[in-house]
Amino acid sequence: MPENLRSQAVTGGVQRAPNRAMLRAVGFGDGDFTKPIVGIANGYSTITPCNMGLNELAMRAIAATKEAGAMPQMFGTITISDGISMGTEGMKYSLVSRDVIADSIETVCNGQSMDGVLAVGGCDKNMPGAMIAIARMNIPAIFVYGGTIKPGHYNGRDLTVVSAFEAVGQFSAGKIDEEELTAVEQKACPGAGSCGGMFTANTMSSAFEAMGMSLPYSSTMAAEDAQKADSAAESATVLVEAIRQQLLPSQILTRKAFENAIAVIMAVGGSTNAVLHLLAISNAIGVELSLDDFETIRAKVPVLCDLKPSGKYVATDLHKAGGIPQVMKMLLEKGLLHPDALTITGKTVAEVLANIPAEPRTDQDVIRPWNNPLYAQGHLAILKGNLATEGAVAKITGVKKPTITGPARVFESEENCLDAILAGKIQAGDVIVIRYEGPKGGPGMREMLAPTSAIIGAGLGDSVGLITDGRFSGGTYGMVVGHVAPEAQVGGTIALVKEGDSITIDAQNRLLQLNVSEAELEQRRTAWQAPGPRYTRGVLAKYAKLVSSSSIGAVTDLGLG
Repeated sequence: MPENLRSQAVTGGVQRAPNRAMLRAVGFGDGDFTKPIVGIANGYSTITPCNMGLNELAMRAIAATKEAGAMPQMFGTITISDGISMGTEGMKYSLVSRDVIADSIETVCNGQSMDGVLAVGGCDKNMPGAMIAIARMNIPAIFVYGGTIKPGHYNGRDLTVVSAFEAVGQFSAGKIDEEELTAVEQKACPGAGSCGGMFTANTMSSAFEAMGMSLPYSSTMAAEDAQKADSAAESATVLVEAIRQQLLPSQILTRKAFENAIAVIMAVGGSTNAVLHLLAISNAIGVELSLDDFETIRAKVPVLCDLKPSGKYVATDLHKAGGIPQVMKMLLEKGLLHPDALTITGKTVAEVLANIPAEPRTDQDVIRPWNNPLYAQGHLAILKGNLATEGAVAKITGVKKPTITGPARVFESEENCLDAILAGKIQAGDVIVIRYEGPKGGPGMREMLAPTSAIIGAGLGDSVGLITDGRFSGGTYGMVVGHVAPEAQVGGTIALVKEGDSITIDAQNRLLQLNVSEAELEQRRTAWQAPGPRYTRGVLAKYAKLVSSSSIGAVTDLGLG
């Protein structure tokens, strides 16, 4: 079998002389046309600190690819910054960008007949976007995480970007002065790398490592440390061997791999967005996965890691304490990981973890021992009820009161809700409803980090509930429920809620209930009319037309065949 199984379509034979002529212009020589061509999908940009260090990693990967006997071809893909667009109209493009990124990587790799792809990403959407493309194409692939940011420091405490969001709420509530607000702003993000807690980027990097699509330890390395660039080079070498062996994503991204990823996400206290992204990736590779699978695994897996947003530590602390391999070994010892799942290295999970100790070191408290977990069960609960017949996702760790029943405070957009919180119009016991922010209604499921952080900053995190058909940042915590499905735009019950209605959020019993009679709801449903689309041109209009329910991953290619 030739090593350039796919790319020989553009490099082999007399008729491809024009193709080779163009390849010569970008660096190919006489001996290169039988080598495999590796796409280096580079998410580098200076739009966000998450991606500003990626080009160095891509260049190291290019050098290692050549050394391993393959021909790299680098191309770019887009990114928007969730953190910078947060709370604005621009945030509607965040989830949309996941699918634009997937489409762009698929387009280049298949358009150029590439033999494999190494994707370099470092923020919330270019990571799952790359993995969706990898799953769709099913060509040898590896993901290289750009690395986590190091924490900022102020008054003896570690800072992340979420510290700045919470400081806004603290300032508005009169708990800190403008000088401290400014100091937090200036020190929260000290350099390159993805947001430092177990927010969405670090959650997805951990999931990809657990699934075997990234190298061991690579998911928690700091962006600015030399080992991160070394890991990128090693990843390229591993990928070239995978091309030679024709080790495909479909052999790695199995049902067992997804279950391993979910178990690790529960153990590290990961982001609610992981639910949405893993559902989308599973759809792309053709593996059956549902919201109920998350709930099944949650019941068996404890939260072992004390990480921000609700805990003490950041990802670099987790790395020093043993990283994802240590967490995985603990789960493996208790029968909560599939040992025979394959990884991109060609080894099984059990083989990769063979030399990792069964229990964490005693000189650290980032990773708890099995007999002293942070929480006995996982933190991402799937709630159902008449407000979410398809399901909703709640992060229930760090919540002192897992049940709340209170009057609905209804807002048709995130901006109106934030204004009310900052003006002191939300009281303890209220249940905030933010609707028409779903996949179709937003469109794009904006993340509600600004209002949730303002609630925390105002000291209402344990006494105010919030539900939305939009999403939450990985930096969110508190009594919050997102991904409510069906969404308001398609007539879900969340569209029928009126100001003052009684709502129950019961995390223990996994219930999300509007306490209104079925007869009254039927009357409201009959009178309800769907609002017209907010956009009629461009990418948001196309997205709203194509996107599925969040309960199946908000994918854009469902039922097209």
